[in-house]
Amino acid sequence: MEQKPWLSQYPKEIPATLSYEEKPVHSYLTEAAKNYSNKIAVHFMGKNITYQEIYESALKFANYLRKLGIKKGDRVAIMLPNGPQSVIGYFGVLYAGGVVVQTNPLYTERELEYQMEDSGAEVILTLDILFPRVSKVMGKTSIKHIIVTAVKDYLPFPKNLIYPFIQKKQTGIAVNINHEGNHHLLKRILTDMQAIPLENEFDFENDLALLQYTGGTTGFPKGVMLTHKNLIANASMCDAWIYKAKKGEETVLGLLPFFHVYGMTAVLLFSVMQGYKMVLLPKFDAETTLKTIQKQRPTIFPGAPTIYIGLLNHPNIEKYDLSSINSCVSGSAALPIEVQQKFEKVTGGKLVEGYGLSESSPITHANFLWSGERVKGSIGVPWPDTDAAIFSLEDGKPLPAGEIGELAVKGPQVMKGYWNRPEETEQVLKDGWLFTGDVGYMDEQGYFYIVDRKKDIIIAGGYNIYPREIEEVLYEHPDIQEAVVAGIPDPYRGETVKAYVVLKENAKVTEEELNKFSRKYLAAYKVPRLYEFRNELPKTAVGKILRRSLIDEERKKLEKDDKLG
Repeated sequence: MEQKPWLSQYPKEIPATLSYEEKPVHSYLTEAAKNYSNKIAVHFMGKNITYQEIYESALKFANYLRKLGIKKGDRVAIMLPNGPQSVIGYFGVLYAGGVVVQTNPLYTERELEYQMEDSGAEVILTLDILFPRVSKVMGKTSIKHIIVTAVKDYLPFPKNLIYPFIQKKQTGIAVNINHEGNHHLLKRILTDMQAIPLENEFDFENDLALLQYTGGTTGFPKGVMLTHKNLIANASMCDAWIYKAKKGEETVLGLLPFFHVYGMTAVLLFSVMQGYKMVLLPKFDAETTLKTIQKQRPTIFPGAPTIYIGLLNHPNIEKYDLSSINSCVSGSAALPIEVQQKFEKVTGGKLVEGYGLSESSPITHANFLWSGERVKGSIGVPWPDTDAAIFSLEDGKPLPAGEIGELAVKGPQVMKGYWNRPEETEQVLKDGWLFTGDVGYMDEQGYFYIVDRKKDIIIAGGYNIYPREIEEVLYEHPDIQEAVVAGIPDPYRGETVKAYVVLKENAKVTEEELNKFSRKYLAAYKVPRLYEFRNELPKTAVGKILRRSLIDEERKKLEKDDKLG
């Protein structure tokens, strides 16, 4: 277990071990404001905000949270797309001594209620157009206060005047909220409050910075407890890996959402730690992204395969100058080799595949960007201070190179455990090892490969989707007798969600009806794209539905179609 063959593959520029400063995550924003006071921290849809402005706003927000009664260790939810407010909110919560609960803005009332109830969040920062949704669940959760912001608040003139009309046309929602009672306006908070530094007792090893919700084999999302040490360690590893990046000089394209742990570490924390400029986009649109790259000249572009594929498939990509891009690490799903090659040709930069999971803050492996071998089909090698091994699925013993088993990782970025779930924590954390649930192998040189997933997670468009959660919604439909959900291959999204349904006798339901029903309870990316009605589902002798055999059927169909094509 002491052998780490991958270290012999490291270029001389990447150290095998790093030293980590024992200080809170938010101290890096304090330092950035001191060292890069007038430097642009955030560019958002035409508006520039300096590090000093972000720092002062975060302190004002922190003081207001204290005024609302937030104490050390209390949870505060942030339900926002990428923008200045998501940066201010994140660091403001940490300055106040709170724990950030990142919440997907696409969540339905049902999903939001579950997460708020589970986390015990007392305050939520959200968008005006999401206010009605949050209000409806407020009484069923521990939320005491809703702080509201609007996209227009950080748009330059005249966009800030025009945007509300565009928003109303697109969403049909126009919300007017008064700054009173348990409803608060971020704009008023940042006008009225003072930027006073706050003191908190601090434990680098144990204090939580973030509750990052992820799903699991039960289908119910779990709060991954990430400490200040976990996050600082992973962002520091990111810096060591992208060793050609110059402190205070790079521009990072922030397309990956901060409510996803990869965007939070590889864009938000990494940028603030290094004093980089973040160019933030609230959602992915290929043309907007291409225009932004040409105009803002980002040098670092963390992303997911669907993002790179979306750009490459844009009909006018050759009209845009993308040559500023130097380095991209792709995560969330497997990176097709042809996508890597095409994107590198178009930009002149380097694009490599990485691997991680919420439970490891998230990154554990990546291929080398500039030096060292890049191996086709491999997730790369473990990052500095990260150990990895393959364990037998039969007896749990470590396996030699070339043999297939469960991938486990160990390192300072590995979570403290699952929030209020000691039994599930014990299932995945054993003797310091985090068992990933992914099945793979390591070659003789120390490169790792994923061959399958032990869990039944569907990864569509970079999102983790948990079949059990969707199945539970389908089972609530009065005409459904049985349902099983699986991820089937999709050339664009990586996988897509398909539901196999057995209806009750004499019941008649259309795909369109099931689609409308599902959308009431599930975020759009979780809703099945395909439905197949069957008389029966394949099962084991004890009645367990065989999801894997359905996936195999789909693969065989695709292979047959490819041969015919």
